[in-house]
Amino acid sequence: MRPDVDTARAARLACRSTVAPTAGMAPGFTQCNMISLPGDWAWDFLLFAQRNPKPCPVLDVTDPGSHQTALAPGADLRSDIPLYRIWRDGVLADEVPDATQAWTEHPDLVTFLIGCSFTFETPLQAAGIEVRHIAEGCNVPMYLTNRPCRPAGRLHGQMVVSMRPIPADRVAEAAMISGRFPAVHGAPVHVGEPGGLGIADLSRPDFGDPVRIRDGEVPVFWACGVTPQAAVMASKPPFAITHAPGHMFVTDIPDSHWQL
Repeated sequence: MRPDVDTARAARLACRSTVAPTAGMAPGFTQCNMISLPGDWAWDFLLFAQRNPKPCPVLDVTDPGSHQTALAPGADLRSDIPLYRIWRDGVLADEVPDATQAWTEHPDLVTFLIGCSFTFETPLQAAGIEVRHIAEGCNVPMYLTNRPCRPAGRLHGQMVVSMRPIPADRVAEAAMISGRFPAVHGAPVHVGEPGGLGIADLSRPDFGDPVRIRDGEVPVFWACGVTPQAAVMASKPPFAITHAPGHMFVTDIPDSHWQL
């Protein structure tokens, strides 16, 4: 049954006044990462995303200066995310619950909405696979890896991954379920030993919160839409606005839309 779109609209309205991670919010609807860049950086990012589709699957690109998206008609990309990050010369300058004022600094901003793995968490839960950060009421743990993205123009950086502990005997099922959603990162990029990604300590994520890993569970890693923020830190564009990790844009598009 198609989920009620009013659920997604109510979630965005709540995001205007409540700062909290969006995992588990508006179940059944697609969530997106966001990055807005000045117009003269837009081509570089579009090429970067095309060359790195696993961490940067683009679902929509706005016209320069627009804060509207076809993924949620009537929504406002400047205010409908719980928490934004403002970047200046690759350095995090501020976190704000409303980016309307920052948006005015560059009237030609081009915004990219990128698929988010929160989208396939509802199918994982429906299959009886616990999503630990939702169960523990915290943000998903995310890690900067040693895997370089393919550079494009002035943009380069390392891939970021999210991690979910999965019972060893259900890892294949989790990979199969998420693999049906390539537009929102798809199947895992790594299973098991975190050192294989250059991650030294799972209890100290680079973004988000640590979660408990129980006996018999395996850490499973998916490509993450925070990767563009790692590219911003490494490449230092003069200005960017992004979502804060874990604080996503909720669209009107059912997650089933992207299922193969």
